[in-house]
Amino acid sequence: MKISTKGRYGLTIMMALAKRTGEGPISLKSIAKEYDLSEHYLEQLIAPLRNAMLVKSVRGAYGGYMLAKEAKDITAGDIIRVLEGPISPVEVMDDEEPAKRNLWIKIRDAVKDVLDNTTLDDLANYEDKGEQEYYMFYI
Repeated sequence: MKISTKGRYGLTIMMALAKRTGEGPISLKSIAKEYDLSEHYLEQLIAPLRNAMLVKSVRGAYGGYMLAKEAKDITAGDIIRVLEGPISPVEVMDDEEPAKRNLWIKIRDAVKDVLDNTTLDDLANYEDKGEQEYYMFYI
């Protein structure tokens, strides 16, 4: 499963809003400038997030966007599903061997588990301790 720029930038928007909770509405222009992203592209991503009631908009000269819920009540899975669609890294085929079908289901469930148990609050307040090892897998 590969997360596209829609999912990546959507998480960026949501994390930026979570980090600035309590400061009032935040403009997409300021998020685009801070993260060096296209404001136009962020405008396209914010609409589905608003429709899913993850963010709310405030109109006017000092308007912008704010989280519609607490950051601890929004998961990475909520955001990714809105922007990317259903989470399914591997299509499970009914006519596949049971062992392989079971493997694909385990992979799907593991990805869902990580996304659904990582809150926006976890992401916004993440502190890198430098302990993560990075692996590159080619299949």
